[in-house]
Amino acid sequence: MNAALSAEGLHTYYGKSHILHGVSLEVAEGKITALLGRNGAGKTTTLRSLMGLTPAREGRVTIFGADTTHWPAFRIAASGVGYVPEGRRIFANLTVEENLKVPLERGGPWTVARIYTLFPRLAERKQNRGRQLSGGEQEMLSIARALLINPKLLILDEPSQGLAPLIVREVFRIVSSMRDEGISVLLVEQNARMSLDIADHAYVLDDGAVVYSGPARELAADEARVQALAGASAQEWTQV
Repeated sequence: MNAALSAEGLHTYYGKSHILHGVSLEVAEGKITALLGRNGAGKTTTLRSLMGLTPAREGRVTIFGADTTHWPAFRIAASGVGYVPEGRRIFANLTVEENLKVPLERGGPWTVARIYTLFPRLAERKQNRGRQLSGGEQEMLSIARALLINPKLLILDEPSQGLAPLIVREVFRIVSSMRDEGISVLLVEQNARMSLDIADHAYVLDDGAVVYSGPARELAADEARVQALAGASAQEWTQV
């Protein structure tokens, strides 16, 4: 199966702090890949390295067959990668409609009209400013904005963070539907159980290193490991 994205041996630093230690992973085309791990494990840094926001000092990133290791973030986005960062990062002073006009337009099936069909709540609130939206509405807007570049690969960082359970289920339903659209997805999440329910493959990070890689279904069936995700240590994972 072809890879939409692959990373090999990523070593990333913040100043002198060595955060990622040889991270390698792969996102198969048309599949959902979950990247799990406790807080501080290096998940967000991994995404930032893949997107060119915090470039790795060592290693290689390939997206749709192109070596993007040294590409700036805007060029990676323009190649067909939608990125939904942690914390949503919408424009608080712009309306929903204005937020949706920000992304660089790329040809494809996703239009503002289709976004309003997928997210009826955004259609109802399209004249409201970003700061007037609930957390769930802001997350929907963040995902919608990423879809408008008509991505072939969608990267999401903690989309369920801080949301009510009912909204979390809706967000996961939408993420799951991306696979039906042929979009490859890399999902970083604290909600391990729900992530594994929709993912095809899973990786677990601990202290900046991959300590597990395998089918999501197999990991979901290992209750002890799923429960350990909240505080997994590399030693515990390699011994199991």
